[in-house]
Amino acid sequence: MCISEFIVNHEIIIRLGFFFGILLAMALWELALPRRVSMVSKLLRWINNVGIVFLNSLLLHIIFPMAAAGVAMFAHGHEWGLFNYFKVTYWVAAVLSVVVMDFAIYLQHVMFHAVPVFWRIHRMHHADLDFDVTTGIRFHPIEIVLSMLIKFAIIIVLGPPIVSVIVFEVLLNATSMFNHGNVWIPHKIDRILRWFAVTPDMHRVHHSVEAYETNTNFGFSMPWWDRLLGTYRDQPQMGHEGMTIGLQGFRDTKSCTMLPGMLAIPFIGKINDYTINRRKWSQNQ
Repeated sequence: MCISEFIVNHEIIIRLGFFFGILLAMALWELALPRRVSMVSKLLRWINNVGIVFLNSLLLHIIFPMAAAGVAMFAHGHEWGLFNYFKVTYWVAAVLSVVVMDFAIYLQHVMFHAVPVFWRIHRMHHADLDFDVTTGIRFHPIEIVLSMLIKFAIIIVLGPPIVSVIVFEVLLNATSMFNHGNVWIPHKIDRILRWFAVTPDMHRVHHSVEAYETNTNFGFSMPWWDRLLGTYRDQPQMGHEGMTIGLQGFRDTKSCTMLPGMLAIPFIGKINDYTINRRKWSQNQ
């Protein structure tokens, strides 16, 4: 059995294995070498942040019995998508598919900051008062459903190999937990690593309470899109230990950390401007 067949036949085991493996590894790393002091009870945050994952998983299973890999299989069977139409070499299509899907996720992330109705939903992710591995899996159910629909559309247009979709989903989930980790990495290593992957120090800037920092560093897996498209910021103005995590209008522990309050965030307050345009320019940026 070749590698691609093994991945397709053992998709669930592979995805769950990486999920729990990365979650445990990052949790132990955070305990051993934390980057910041926690502001909220870690146990309280973990119970609610992990709880939203189980809620989202159940919701996706009910709404979309056919997951992303199933849509890729359907598209392949009907020869839909660019890579099926142009008959690109399998491994070229496989690699390009992962890169293109990652770029699409970058654009989706920018869109969820730029369009008020999407930002309203995405705020739940940013309202976390601390920044650790569980922040990387904390997304509102509405955002999860919308993201899946966008992913389905990309798969149908692109026509990627099934194995690429599985690899991409594993990579996206794993890197999201990694780059949200409250872990200390030596500065010199981080400087090199962030040319190849989105590091926790790089992505933490994106969770700053300051909008001009929140609207930078949108990448999840591949770090190049931010540099190429002008959304990269090297460090937070107040430093990683001094910066404030979260959103200006959501500072209450109960509403930001407890599951009922988290789910209510998209329906609270008014948003009258395009969030991504709230950018303060200075010579230091």
